[in-house]
Amino acid sequence: MNISTNEISEIMNWISSYGLLETGGITRLLYSQEWMDVQNGLKEKFESIGMKANFDEIGNLIGHLSGSENSEETIATGSHIDTVVNGGKLDGQLGIFGGFLAVKHLLETYGQPKKNIEIISMAEEEGSRFPYVFWGSKNLLGLANKEDVLNITDQDGIKFVDAMHKHGFDFKSDNKSSLSHVKAFVELHIEQGNALEMEEKSVGIITDIVGQRRYNITLKGEANHAGTTLMEYRKDVIQVFANIVTESINKAKEKGNPLVLTFGKINVKPNTVNVVPGFAEFTMDCRHTDGSFLKEFTTEIEEDMKRIAKDANVEIEIDRWMDEEPVPMDKNVISMIEEACKAKGLNYKLMHSGAGHDSQIIAPHIKTGMIFVPSVKGISHNPKEFTELEDLKQGIEALAAAIYKLAY
Repeated sequence: MNISTNEISEIMNWISSYGLLETGGITRLLYSQEWMDVQNGLKEKFESIGMKANFDEIGNLIGHLSGSENSEETIATGSHIDTVVNGGKLDGQLGIFGGFLAVKHLLETYGQPKKNIEIISMAEEEGSRFPYVFWGSKNLLGLANKEDVLNITDQDGIKFVDAMHKHGFDFKSDNKSSLSHVKAFVELHIEQGNALEMEEKSVGIITDIVGQRRYNITLKGEANHAGTTLMEYRKDVIQVFANIVTESINKAKEKGNPLVLTFGKINVKPNTVNVVPGFAEFTMDCRHTDGSFLKEFTTEIEEDMKRIAKDANVEIEIDRWMDEEPVPMDKNVISMIEEACKAKGLNYKLMHSGAGHDSQIIAPHIKTGMIFVPSVKGISHNPKEFTELEDLKQGIEALAAAIYKLAY
């Protein structure tokens, strides 16, 4: 089996032409015309190699290839087809065009598989158009809640329901899983970080997807004159914010990898040079592969924040609005992928994922594995998102070898 870099480049540029911007980036949002066009284009691609391709009720595209011996068992691969605004050429869609090339070359080399194979182009993962994420994978598993999207709109005021109906799609008629026949799922994705590049590895085999806790935190002090208010009488929210960030980041560094802690956004009022700030809102994002450790660490940080605010006579409100448990990949699937990489002589490492993916929705229900390829400089969600063609080739070959072990 020989997947050429020319073939990879050709199909990557083809799929990237749907929603391509003058910036070189791609904007392909859920239920947009570009989204519909690429799904129809993929349907033709799937059918061109002998797959039966159909949309489900909400717009997930599923290409199905029947096996010769066991029609009850299916091995699936795929990812999401939507992008962020002005995104790159790999996030999401690599798992689809890479899956297509892997299956195409398996068929050309070995013929019909014993088990069924499916490639799934999932409708949505990013939440870039509407305030809802994982619409595709959640619907595949019967986990999506209709009420969550009934009244939401995009930034232009277009209702989610109207955008969906425009292309002939509708809500699922029941909450049953459409993947009950799937025995294993493997997703190929770019790393969106720089660990593989820094360690000069071409393939990452994912052991876990990190758990996440995200916060909105509000500080209420007292705005006052910057020149006449003595330091000891101030209720300065920026002083509190600075102390929280410094103490928290230092603790995170002491704990070490794979813990990561980020203070990513702050809004200060009145936000002017000559007034002691009296109000601030900021965010905190904390991630780790161990759920118990994540809860213990963030609980400690929450108590620290309360103490720091109290010492400064500043009010604090802590809203933990996301609390996602870590998701382990299936040990047997991990072993199969690793065996396949060894047999192919691929340059790989075992690692965790610091970002969320469709696989985290699927893994609690179906045996799941993930394969990463490097992101140059760790850049993603950006037109500069890039992976060397030779690394893409190794990732697709790893996926093909894994599918071969699972389906042949």
